[in-house]
Amino acid sequence: MVFVGDSLNRGQWVSMVCLVESAVPTDSLKTMSFHHNNSLIVFKAKEYNATIEYYWAPLLVESNSDDPVNHRVPDRIVRVQAIEEHARHWWGSFESPDGIYRDVKMPRAYEMALNTWSQWLEIHVNRSKTELFFVSMSPTHERAEEWGGVAGQNCYQETQPITREDYWGAGSDLAMMKVVETVIDDLRSRGVAVQILNITQLSEYRKEAHPSIHRKQWEPLKEEKLANPLSYADCYHWCLPGVPDVWNELLYAHIFKNWVPKLESRVEE
Repeated sequence: MVFVGDSLNRGQWVSMVCLVESAVPTDSLKTMSFHHNNSLIVFKAKEYNATIEYYWAPLLVESNSDDPVNHRVPDRIVRVQAIEEHARHWWGSFESPDGIYRDVKMPRAYEMALNTWSQWLEIHVNRSKTELFFVSMSPTHERAEEWGGVAGQNCYQETQPITREDYWGAGSDLAMMKVVETVIDDLRSRGVAVQILNITQLSEYRKEAHPSIHRKQWEPLKEEKLANPLSYADCYHWCLPGVPDVWNELLYAHIFKNWVPKLESRVEE
């Protein structure tokens, strides 16, 4: 199993490893290894010859944020047609004065990147052995006024979930989600089945489930920022244990539903 994506996907990978590794109590029967400048992290359960891997590719195609450590850049630049040799030309033409750059609105750039991804899948994926999932957008809770809170506040100090059934935050972009739907429908018409793991709506309600100020800070915070917790509260990622565990329960249910009948039919044969 391989999780590919950004830090939110990495959080889901950590959740899955934590859920699985407890079933392998002997330390000598499980390993964790790091490869390709830590872009690839591999958990292996030796007894089962099974791995749960995570590969850092925040935009799927090549980008100037491909370094797993130094990826905080003010402007994201992508090579929308480059996926085969992911990050091979790091610090190459991204900063070249001879490079040709185009400003593209986010939904269109997203569509172009996903089309490259879908073409790669069509050519390279073994459809009889590979199950493909695309995780839908993870919501954020940056604007308390959206759920009836005080304007200018965010998820900081929130302790209860949102109880309004139809709640949908502005951070969950329907246009972007429609792009995913269109690309995956097109893939299916070409014989490549990708299931959307729809985690957006159920996660929308969990405004209290973010790490807020209780997380590792990659850089020391200045006194001015420390004095204003709202300014550095993380309302994007999720606490663990927490919401990503539910995503993985859904993923497990999908896998179990799809693969167990196939395995049973092989046993009968």
